[in-house]
Amino acid sequence: MFNRSLLDRGKWVLGLLAVGISMLVSMPLFAHGIDDATKVFLEGNEGVSIIPFLYIGAKHMVTGYDHLLFLVGVIFFLYRSKDVLIYVSFFTLGHSLTLLFGVLNDTHVNAYLIDAIIGLSIVYKGFDNLGGFKRMLGYQPNTKAAVLIFGLFHGFGLATKLQEFEFSQDGLVANILAFNAGVELGQFLALAFILLAINYWRRFDSFLRFSTATNALLMSGGMMLVGFQMTGYFVG
Repeated sequence: MFNRSLLDRGKWVLGLLAVGISMLVSMPLFAHGIDDATKVFLEGNEGVSIIPFLYIGAKHMVTGYDHLLFLVGVIFFLYRSKDVLIYVSFFTLGHSLTLLFGVLNDTHVNAYLIDAIIGLSIVYKGFDNLGGFKRMLGYQPNTKAAVLIFGLFHGFGLATKLQEFEFSQDGLVANILAFNAGVELGQFLALAFILLAINYWRRFDSFLRFSTATNALLMSGGMMLVGFQMTGYFVG
């Protein structure tokens, strides 16, 4: 009876994750928090506006389902706080560099292609968590390097969202730095909730029992994102 209870609980958690991913990948227009009010502010702002850009950056990350799904894959099998800190730091370094570089140097990349690569990063991490590379290639690619490299692509994804708007050059550096700080704040808040949920689930046998299905679900979500973005690239 006890094992059956754990099994039912695992199915319930996996079901919630499936519903969540399905909702996220089917609602791309609501991603990243670029609503009408934010657009009006970004296009009309003049001068340094630290607090608003801090808030927009945090909101951008909290609603950035693609970034969060990747982070779920990154920390899924990390049991020590030290390891979580190291891997998240690599991701933070990567996306901070390309976010700042992309906006401040006006470096443009195709939004559909960069978001497709971000989708692939989710597929990569789910496949990596399943031990796919060890079975397919016979060795394990450097996981920290992969997180850093994909972090660079995630940063360009953030930059392309901002480059959709005509920014005033007055106070641009300070505002983008504030936006980036907000992104890190949003990442910290979202990651705290994700870690609480995963750590709670790890208390039960169902965590390992359903780990394969969960990471397969992550891969499926990533592939859906890739398909959506590539459709936009070729059709749009």
